[in-house]
Amino acid sequence: MQHPEFPDPLPEHVAIIMDGNGRWATERGMPRVRGHVAGVQSVREVTTECARLGIGSLTLYAFSVENWKRPSTEVRYLMRLLRVFLRRELATLMENGVRLRCIGRLQDLPAVVQSELQRTEERTRSNTGMVLRLALSYGGRSEIADALKAFGADVQAGRIDPSRVDEETLRAYLYDPETPDPDLIIRTAGEMRLSNFLLWQLSYAELFVSSIGWPEFKRAALHEAFRSFGSRHRKFGMVPEKASGPKERA
Repeated sequence: MQHPEFPDPLPEHVAIIMDGNGRWATERGMPRVRGHVAGVQSVREVTTECARLGIGSLTLYAFSVENWKRPSTEVRYLMRLLRVFLRRELATLMENGVRLRCIGRLQDLPAVVQSELQRTEERTRSNTGMVLRLALSYGGRSEIADALKAFGADVQAGRIDPSRVDEETLRAYLYDPETPDPDLIIRTAGEMRLSNFLLWQLSYAELFVSSIGWPEFKRAALHEAFRSFGSRHRKFGMVPEKASGPKERA
């Protein structure tokens, strides 16, 4: 997609691994949870800026299945912070026309968090702007495993002929099959790994790694990632007949 502020195309779907909250706080002599609080400001700024620029979808890796292994006090704080975020940011979501969706093993979340998520999803359902997806209690391998369980049940019940299965058949069993694959994945805090995030969907996403922690990732850093994306030539494994621009699809 094009935007007058950027000479090159912008991604339609952006996925972000929001890393470095705890380290950011520790480096400043603060408890780790203060980094999560500071990170909420980045969530707000990045979400509103993506919505303003016309990005179609934004997926944020908010809490992984592995995060349940963190100290219980930190996990409880993160769950409370999520509830507060949903309540306080509802007005911002509505003002920007953002629709909220959530993916992951949501049944593992505390009941009060599930209720708040459902309430926010329902309130924003009629919005026509960007889709904000929060990945909660999420893991890429867990998503594939859950998809295969549901697929196997349909095969056993005779609803699916396994000999006719293709990629789109399996996609239908993912947590949110309607949302297109991400074009750009951003990771903060300099780590060079996917951390079990959207393993099916990221097959051809462009990767941008920022050295700064998530609490410092604001509008300028987001624009830097978009400029990097726009300068790349995406071939999707093919050999282009000619190079007519950085976003040519061969």
